[in-house]
Amino acid sequence: MSVSTWDLCGRSIGLQEPLFLIAGPCVIESEVMALSVAETLRGIADRLGILVIYKSSFDKANRSAGSSFRGPGLQEGLRILEKVRAETGLPVLTDVHEVHQVRPVADVVDVLQTPAFLARQTDLIEAVATSGKPANIKKGQFMAPGDMVNVIAKARTAAETAGTAATLMVAERGASFGYHNLVVDMRGLVIMRDTACPVVFDATHSVQLPGGNGTSSGGQREFVPVLSRAAVAVGVSGLFMETHPDPAQAKSDGPNAWPLDQLESLLVSLLAIDRTVKGDRR
Repeated sequence: MSVSTWDLCGRSIGLQEPLFLIAGPCVIESEVMALSVAETLRGIADRLGILVIYKSSFDKANRSAGSSFRGPGLQEGLRILEKVRAETGLPVLTDVHEVHQVRPVADVVDVLQTPAFLARQTDLIEAVATSGKPANIKKGQFMAPGDMVNVIAKARTAAETAGTAATLMVAERGASFGYHNLVVDMRGLVIMRDTACPVVFDATHSVQLPGGNGTSSGGQREFVPVLSRAAVAVGVSGLFMETHPDPAQAKSDGPNAWPLDQLESLLVSLLAIDRTVKGDRR
């Protein structure tokens, strides 16, 4: 099945279109930090000529421990994301965990995202698909790549029934391998094209060690460049990469976050691979 090509935030995305990036801190820690990171990402986008979508969560519902930092919540989080969008000009993306969040979030952000743990939650998938906004649907760690065909089918059916256009992406973020470990089967990036959706590779969650630190997840960020290069060489439409100015102090997913000051140099090498694979379309 051929992969769809469509407009995302003013850029054409698809299997043969230039690579785009979804990036930002895992969770909104403060307005000041959100704006600072977004300004840095804006500069990278301008210098490299690529689409960058700012990502940060207003609530991290999937926490290892009840004491873990979850974020500012829906109302304050959306206020900050709206300010990021207005002041930097970057499109913004955030997660939704429950059906009632979809409408208020869709009124503010450019792209919705469903967490991997919720890939089989039919009501949520259908609500996102009928929101009128593009959506990045992450494959669950417990699912085979081919299972995403069913997820996307239910999303498209809901959109058609509601009379809305479903602009959907699918994201690979690794598969559970024993306890506290994930692996990435690069064949899955090809198999997921059977959804006819652009495929995104989540480079930072794929190196996460879920629950590996007892009350929090661990990670192996040193493998982010390795897996990113492999995924871009396979051929993906976009990359998802959580980044932080000081990962050691991040309030969520620090061990797998990529340092912000190393992001641009990594992207330069990845874009060179992307151009080789797809042909130089600059």
